[in-house]
Amino acid sequence: MYVVKESLRKITTTLALKNEEITNFICCQKQSLENLEVNSSRVQEDLETEFSSLHSVLDDIKDSMVTRIKQERASRTYELQVSSFSVCPYLLHFLFLSLSASLQAAKDIKDSVTMAPAFRLSLKAKATDSMSHMMVDFTQEREMLQAIKFLPVPATPEILVSECQVCDNTVTVQWALPETDSKIDHYDLEHRRTNHEGPPRAREDYPWMVVEGICETEYTLTGLRFDTHYMTFRVKACNKAVAGEFSELVTLETHAFLFKLDAGSAHQNLKVEDLSVEWDSCGGKVVQDIRKDKNRTNQSPMHSPARTAMNSPKRVPSARVGRDRFTAESYTVLGDTFIDAGQQYWEVRFDKESKAFAVGLALRNLGRFDQLGKSNASWCIHLNNWLQQSLTAKHNNKARTLDCPIPDRIGVYCNYEEGALSFYNARTKTLMHTFRTKFTQPVIPAFSVWNGCFSVQTGLQVPSAVQSSQRKNSGTSSSNTSLT
Repeated sequence: MYVVKESLRKITTTLALKNEEITNFICCQKQSLENLEVNSSRVQEDLETEFSSLHSVLDDIKDSMVTRIKQERASRTYELQVSSFSVCPYLLHFLFLSLSASLQAAKDIKDSVTMAPAFRLSLKAKATDSMSHMMVDFTQEREMLQAIKFLPVPATPEILVSECQVCDNTVTVQWALPETDSKIDHYDLEHRRTNHEGPPRAREDYPWMVVEGICETEYTLTGLRFDTHYMTFRVKACNKAVAGEFSELVTLETHAFLFKLDAGSAHQNLKVEDLSVEWDSCGGKVVQDIRKDKNRTNQSPMHSPARTAMNSPKRVPSARVGRDRFTAESYTVLGDTFIDAGQQYWEVRFDKESKAFAVGLALRNLGRFDQLGKSNASWCIHLNNWLQQSLTAKHNNKARTLDCPIPDRIGVYCNYEEGALSFYNARTKTLMHTFRTKFTQPVIPAFSVWNGCFSVQTGLQVPSAVQSSQRKNSGTSSSNTSLT
């Protein structure tokens, strides 16, 4: 009977997943149809606009050329008319001389007429009636217009998965075109965080982020915080007028250690907000007031300190059942995620003027009164600014003073299988100290602060410099036995 139920459960689960996949596919197809309608309408409007613009240009050219023809005609007409009128005075002068001459002065008249300006006048026209120089031939232009086609769309690039790299919280993406295209102007790369390795869903939790104007066939995203399991990429090629289709989606795994601080485990004097902690000297007073009121009576008045404290927004309930708050002088807060395999890395920035600060790892059974490094359930680096400043490595109530500058940011590296816990100057990646042990149960990030503050940065991959340092110092770094 159990086997049948288990089989039915698996079938039901499979059908549910397949139904979700089909529903997601249908939603994507529906969205594609809507996009097709919008894009086709937009392209048609753009085409009509381009042809209207072309018609407008042709009309402007036509009007300009017609105006030039009219101006040329007017100029020629004026010149011809001026030439005709200039001949008339000379002809009248010749006629007058002929009528007033006598027969006796014939010879003088002959000489006078021969020398008259009318006989020396050129009757060649200064302008012609030809307008052939204003003719046009649009043969080439007509052939160009007949050759008008849709713009060539750039080919679709292909992301080269084997060439892509995810390292040091950076992602390098490379791609290539099917064939060389000299008209490509730039590429647009889009990326999106996701927790799903499969095809995109109709509703994703994160939007596409766009990087435009990439001139090369690769791009590196830097300074990333990997707070999801994967990142999805796509790229398209663009010429000066049109963009091509997006490439096939490529999903790259972005493994990193991601956690938050467990406010429910924090000492009452610690004010925890997401990934930052600040010392709050009023926290202890509230606890004392609550205990006094509990001793007086089991019921608290409406405005008593007990009710005020319980309703205060600073009182965050424990996120993990069975984990009591740290108390007394254990000003400690834990992370909310255990480490039970692999290599993990995170960083913490702290106020160097804090009276005391510690960062490290702890077992889940760390006592609520235990201070970090003072039992066999925790390992840490401890900064002490009380009386004199010192930096020590602590475990099982043994300490070793570290002879190194005190950084303002510490990187913590844990290799669970190798039993290595290393602390680095997060800026220079200089090794400060390494504990070597054997983890027999899951461990958890642990922090402690007194009269100070700190903030944690998670979602980080193990830096290449740290990995190189671990290989170089394997077996030669400090160990628990060296603590005195």
